[in-house]
Amino acid sequence: MEVEVKIRGLMMDPVTNMPIVILKDVNGSAVLPIWVGIYEANAIALEIEKVATPRPMTHDLLKNLLVGLNAQVSKVVVSDLREDTFYALIWLEKDGEVFSIDSRPSDALALALRVDCPIYVEEEVLKNSKVTGAAADQATSEELRKWLENLNDEDTGRYKM
Repeated sequence: MEVEVKIRGLMMDPVTNMPIVILKDVNGSAVLPIWVGIYEANAIALEIEKVATPRPMTHDLLKNLLVGLNAQVSKVVVSDLREDTFYALIWLEKDGEVFSIDSRPSDALALALRVDCPIYVEEEVLKNSKVTGAAADQATSEELRKWLENLNDEDTGRYKM
């Protein structure tokens, strides 16, 4: 089953100094942190901040291609978590046909923001993400999970490059 989420914010991991996209369940309290690269975080941040760039960025190009091909993004889904790596699907609709395309979650999220489509996470991914990590990292992962779940509006802030 899919759980609808919203991007709650972007922040830096205080331990690894890597960007984290925070996804939050729209009807509950589940929080899913997804670590992304600096460039991917920038692409997401640009759209969150509605910053216009002089030339189309990659995700803007994807949006323009889809519009030109008369295809619509119906949703994006963070669909799997294997060996601490998240996987996503972009669901497209064209001429009545529905199909999915494999994607990195960061790219799927950046595109979802640009085309204003819903974002979902498979329930199993939410469950499994809370228990992932090596045994040595479990205490740190548990502390980080609790910290993320207790974030308030002032804590999430906006991502700064």
